[in-house]
Amino acid sequence: MDITPETVAAEYEWLLDRAPVVVELINETRGRLGELFETEVDEVTEAQFREEVDEVFADGEVAVNVAAYVGLLRDLDVAGDYPGFVVDEILGRELAATVAGGQPLALLAQATFHFADVHTHGDADEAAGADDLDAALAAGFQTRLPGWSWRETESPFSVASE
Repeated sequence: MDITPETVAAEYEWLLDRAPVVVELINETRGRLGELFETEVDEVTEAQFREEVDEVFADGEVAVNVAAYVGLLRDLDVAGDYPGFVVDEILGRELAATVAGGQPLALLAQATFHFADVHTHGDADEAAGADDLDAALAAGFQTRLPGWSWRETESPFSVASE
């Protein structure tokens, strides 16, 4: 794999084009999590997703890593699928964390990746990593996007000096 500025730009465009699929999965994931945690979670629009893709790719150091994870997962295939289970899970988890940002959101995105992945299934003709890619994108972007009430308020643990 050769990652160049052109490769990063192509992955950026691919992500923008993937918005309908990823946004649907984000909203399904948020709906399921909202039920489990007995809370309302705002849905995400394609416009919000695209704006966040812009944000992620505006930071070149993040963009190159996201582009590499996306390219690897999109092309990753293992005969019989199961022997490749570990590698696509690792790549998916790391992509979700990278998209979400630093801690603690990165860890939350990794946990959400596994939750989303259980509910995401690719087509038989797709590479084994394709469903992990969609689950990772949904987990990472849903974590960084607004809509969770606990993220919308000040933390009671914040210590500010004046």
